[in-house]
Amino acid sequence: MIYLIRHASAGHRFGLDADDIDRPLDEGGAQEAQQISDVLITQPIRKIMSSRAVRCQQSIAPLARQLEIEIEIEPNLFEGSHHSATALIKSFFNYPYDVVACSHGDVIPEILGDLIEEGLQIRGGRSCAKSSIWALSTSKEGRMSGLYFSSPLEFKSLS
Repeated sequence: MIYLIRHASAGHRFGLDADDIDRPLDEGGAQEAQQISDVLITQPIRKIMSSRAVRCQQSIAPLARQLEIEIEIEPNLFEGSHHSATALIKSFFNYPYDVVACSHGDVIPEILGDLIEEGLQIRGGRSCAKSSIWALSTSKEGRMSGLYFSSPLEFKSLS
């Protein structure tokens, strides 16, 4: 299983003194990050990857701490990535354990669009809200499927 997560709430991009890459989670985002951890902690996750943006790293930091897994910074998950991000996610389908990848609101829809063109079957919604979780998997026959959870709380209620 691949858990493709959009970073949690990080305030507004505009009006910052710092570079946007350094924009941290806001108070609500910190709560959402803990919720992400709370709902994914029981999954057999052995790899956690993130965009280099601080908000992405912070979104999965509580999970990484609880699982004692180091977050791997992956350039292909940063804003503006497209085909390289799709190739990265596709490479995880054959892993014998679950993978978490945290990215952005422009990258995730592009990945999903590419995978849909290759046969990904979607159940549930088709959005990319902050702190949302896409659970992606393949069958033994190689059929890809995806299930959208608009929030960690929705993931918890359906799992």
